[in-house]
Amino acid sequence: MLTPEGLARVLLRRWYVLLLAALVTGAGCYPALRPAPRYQSSAVLVVKPPRTDSQPNQLTNLQPSLAMVSFAVVQQLQSPAGRSELREAGVHGTYRLTPRNSGTSATPYYSIPTLQVEAEQSAPEEADRVVQAIIGVYSRHLTALQTEQHVPHPTLLTVDLVNRPGTVALPPNRTRAVAGVGALGTLAGVMTALWTERYATARRRRRQDRE
Repeated sequence: MLTPEGLARVLLRRWYVLLLAALVTGAGCYPALRPAPRYQSSAVLVVKPPRTDSQPNQLTNLQPSLAMVSFAVVQQLQSPAGRSELREAGVHGTYRLTPRNSGTSATPYYSIPTLQVEAEQSAPEEADRVVQAIIGVYSRHLTALQTEQHVPHPTLLTVDLVNRPGTVALPPNRTRAVAGVGALGTLAGVMTALWTERYATARRRRRQDRE
């Protein structure tokens, strides 16, 4: 079993391996210090009940049951079949579907049927397009869910945007990137030094056995 003292002696003997690993790690840190730009587009949609004579403003008749319907659609999109459908619609990269509570502190969690859609891409136009594609697939699923239940057309739930897609540039996290590259480089250097020591020891023993 290799002790800490033994590990230190091995690393001192194989200092050139660590030096090479440090040079490679330094070269790998350069791209981490100059990451490609990333943009995030986000939109908030709401599931609205049908307009009635008693409730002409649909946004004043948002019920927790609508939030459950919205969450059911989200679950469909997060299933393997749903993710495949999103890919076919051109959705790629990092995206999130997050049910929100837009009420007050007294409103139960997720009781308001709003959903935040976010997408991260290397270009702002592409981020907006991905968000629009997700909203389109979401709307189709909501319509299909009601069609399966034979909901009359005048009483259909509809989708509206509370906030239209807006894009912001994401600040690069250079510290985390450099730390990650440094940790990988250090681990690779130590493992390579140990492997080199083991290989040299085995080769030396084979030479002694032949003699």
